[in-house]
Amino acid sequence: MTETLRTARDEDAAPAGRFPSFSEGVRTWARIAALSFGGPAGQIAVMHRILVEEKRWLGEKRFLHALNFCMLLPGPEAQQLAVYIGWLMHRTAGGIVAGVLFVLPGLVAIMALSVIYALYGNVGFVQGVFFGLKAAVLAIVFEAVLRIGRRALRNATMVWLAAASFIAIFVFAVPFPLIIAAAGLIGYIGGLRRVAAFSGGGHGPAAKAGVDDARTVLGETIPAHARPGGTRALTVAAVLLVLWLAPTAALLAAFGTGNVFADIAVFFSQMAVVTFGGAYAVLAYVAQEAVGTYGWLAPGEMLDGLGMAETTPGPLIMVTQFVGFMGAFRDPGTLSPLTAGILGGLLTTWVTFTPCFLWIFLGAPYVERLRDNRGLAAALSAITAAVVGVILNLAVWFALHVVFGEVGTFEGFGMKLAVPELESIRPIAAALSVLAVLAVFRLRWGMMTVLGLSAAAGVALQLAGLGA
Repeated sequence: MTETLRTARDEDAAPAGRFPSFSEGVRTWARIAALSFGGPAGQIAVMHRILVEEKRWLGEKRFLHALNFCMLLPGPEAQQLAVYIGWLMHRTAGGIVAGVLFVLPGLVAIMALSVIYALYGNVGFVQGVFFGLKAAVLAIVFEAVLRIGRRALRNATMVWLAAASFIAIFVFAVPFPLIIAAAGLIGYIGGLRRVAAFSGGGHGPAAKAGVDDARTVLGETIPAHARPGGTRALTVAAVLLVLWLAPTAALLAAFGTGNVFADIAVFFSQMAVVTFGGAYAVLAYVAQEAVGTYGWLAPGEMLDGLGMAETTPGPLIMVTQFVGFMGAFRDPGTLSPLTAGILGGLLTTWVTFTPCFLWIFLGAPYVERLRDNRGLAAALSAITAAVVGVILNLAVWFALHVVFGEVGTFEGFGMKLAVPELESIRPIAAALSVLAVLAVFRLRWGMMTVLGLSAAAGVALQLAGLGA
């Protein structure tokens, strides 16, 4: 009897069955892509539920290890985690399928919404929807500041780093890449010197008792293709570098630096190298450049794009596709505006996500060596703390442009500070924003509920003549 019970328990804890086929992998990643709402936290939770708890392809420790490695890389960590696990299961083809499917639903949805926005954005109903979404997105960004802050600001040193990064970007307009580089350097040095404030590293969830690696399909061993190899690394790097940079080089050669497509290719290629800290941190940089430097869209339109990304599946950073679409739509050259917009959006997506495959395929075989690197872990901790200040800047910047119709700039003493025109306040927008904040923080309503009700309220206010 005892032996029977032991056998039953062992069978329950063992992997569900054979190693999954490639076609099963495709179906699984398509399912994950269709459910990938809710930003990185929600997407990672979906992957964990399906891949660890349901499929048992890998265990808790390996999943957390992969996640923490992806946190060290520039780019959207949830999409890179999908590429990593797909590669781990089915080699390069598996990683490509997982990464492409993760992005595809969002690409299609954002492109469709961008076309509607560009062609029918002045229609009352559409204006009402985005008027309401602005308030909801503002509340969600403030909630992201609080959520990430609770996780990252573990001591006074981290709080000071966050405060310094906020002042640097909001008051002095210090470029986002410089803030991230400085924070990473401070953390790296602190980690090497074993400063207690920088210990701990990473910002993934803590490992928990659950699915043991030994009881999963992958087990505890490292697959043969996951071991470092010089020739393989050089080949992968060469192919992906060409795929990433060739379109940018071709556009620069054909049109020069003054063409909108070349500008999009160069800017978002640069962004792909410095996008540490998650989508919200990156959006502060994108808003700073796309609105202030290139003039591709207005501050309120940046919020509209973020609303699109929040309500569609896929990585939140897909909002960059909307930015590229609008930039090319408004400067089409010899093309029709719609054709230029579609090409601009696709180009943006290409140069944003192609590097993600490069980072994973090149770096993943060395992940075991990076696992216990004290300096890198401390650098990540410092970058995450600085990102809190950057996201707070994004939230305040958005709030000013939602609540006030006119926002000027004070320049002097090295400062470049956004200052609202108080008489241009929008009482309806301010009230709707306050209600959205209360719904998120006090009532603790879910993101999709707040977005849906805010959009409905925006439509109602627009129909009543009280909208934007």
